[in-house]
Amino acid sequence: MNTPMKYFIYARKSTDDHSRQIRSIGDQLTEVREMAQREKLTVVEELIEKQSAKAPGRPVFSAMIERIKEGEAQGILAWNPDRLARNAIDGGTIIYLIDTGALKDLKFPTYKFDRSATGKFMLGISLTQSKYYSDNLGENVMRGKRQKIKNGLWPQVAPVGYVNDRRTRTIVPDPMQSPLIREMFELYATGLYSLYDLRKHFIERGLVGTRGKLLSISRIQHALTNPIYYGLMRYNGEFYEGKHQPLVTKELFDRCRLTMLEKGRAKSKGSQPFLYRGLIHCGECGGMITMERQKGHIYLRCTKKKGPCSQPFMRQEALDQQVKASLKLAAISEKTAKEILAGFDQLAAEYEHAEHERRERFRQEIAQCDDRQRRLMEVYLDNAISIDEFRSTKNALTAQRRQIQEKLEESQQQGFDRLEPLRTVVKTSLQATYTSENENPAERLKMFNSVGSNLTLRDRRLKWVPREAWQLIVDAAVVELGGPGAGSDLAGVGAQDREEQIKRRGGDSNPRYRL
Repeated sequence: MNTPMKYFIYARKSTDDHSRQIRSIGDQLTEVREMAQREKLTVVEELIEKQSAKAPGRPVFSAMIERIKEGEAQGILAWNPDRLARNAIDGGTIIYLIDTGALKDLKFPTYKFDRSATGKFMLGISLTQSKYYSDNLGENVMRGKRQKIKNGLWPQVAPVGYVNDRRTRTIVPDPMQSPLIREMFELYATGLYSLYDLRKHFIERGLVGTRGKLLSISRIQHALTNPIYYGLMRYNGEFYEGKHQPLVTKELFDRCRLTMLEKGRAKSKGSQPFLYRGLIHCGECGGMITMERQKGHIYLRCTKKKGPCSQPFMRQEALDQQVKASLKLAAISEKTAKEILAGFDQLAAEYEHAEHERRERFRQEIAQCDDRQRRLMEVYLDNAISIDEFRSTKNALTAQRRQIQEKLEESQQQGFDRLEPLRTVVKTSLQATYTSENENPAERLKMFNSVGSNLTLRDRRLKWVPREAWQLIVDAAVVELGGPGAGSDLAGVGAQDREEQIKRRGGDSNPRYRL
């Protein structure tokens, strides 16, 4: 008596959509079960796989092949040959098992197979056709992505801070995540935060990745170097102009990039990690101020490499106090920061309104050029003007339209908050209030480096120059403290010429609002 042939039922679906997987696999199982019942086939087990067959390496399929080699079953029941293989290796494995006799039968509700030479040849064609379909589908998908990226539309899953808009088939800022991404760029650009600090801070704020997972440090770094956030899309090593709304400006993005390069520079292993080494010049001879440890204390002194110098030693603790006092000059209260930021919001809204009207005027002028070109074509077709007159007028209109279009594009590209750098200054100054009280001198120095520059030391007194907009904040603080020489809190801000400027500005009744 012949032993009945045993079969594995194999069902597969490659889509990532869970609901579509279950529905499609259920449809496959329904049809193959009906065929098994109709032909009274002996089924050993039903095997289900949710993975693409484009490449070899499917675990369920590989395990099934090994079980067939061991004689556990001699046939496979599947909905269609393309469920078994869409690549040359798996397809060749199936045909090889048929040739060796380990696999004696294949049954499909949609395809008739027999073990003759012609049957195996037709099966090979069917499997090859499945591979061709898979390859062709991949090429079509890639072609669609390339065309989409050329049109300024992001063709993949939206990066963190954006969401995919199914209606417009592009990406739009996530109302919850995009402000956090913008703030992440602003904080990192100050140079006061490491990638680890950012990750910890924004995980607490609720920032998550595209699939709801916690962001790793590498993902934070990738986001800070991804040009998509300022409007350019990087795809296959090329850059394309995007039509999506940028979250940050190019200037802020570049500052983050420079900060990352600075943090990535290798530190010299030959020198001790003294806090102020290489940051301060001597106010008398211009040489560098070096640091050394003596009897348990750290001292600063001039290297005297530029000639004789009479400047004395200075303890680091004394310099720490001067940095602390200097940092207080760049600090503003939370109330003042809110009022200034509210003023910025109003100015930004007024600017955006003016730019909107300007863009509408450009669009109207472009529409007028298009209408004139249409009417010019009608006149030419009526033989009312010669070909030379038509070309001359058309070229002039085309040049005029292009010029207006460039103005419109320039206006659209500048449609960001121009006060963003000043917003960063205000937020950093607000943070300086707390950092100045920080007991960690290294944290105070990091903040101080973003506020001041040109540090010099003369007669054990630190002098420095505020950077850019911080000059206004420091000037206001000096005036509120009573002007130059009002007390030790001034901590040597600037030189004598700056003090004269502060005197001349002393008549401002509310100098902190001049920002």
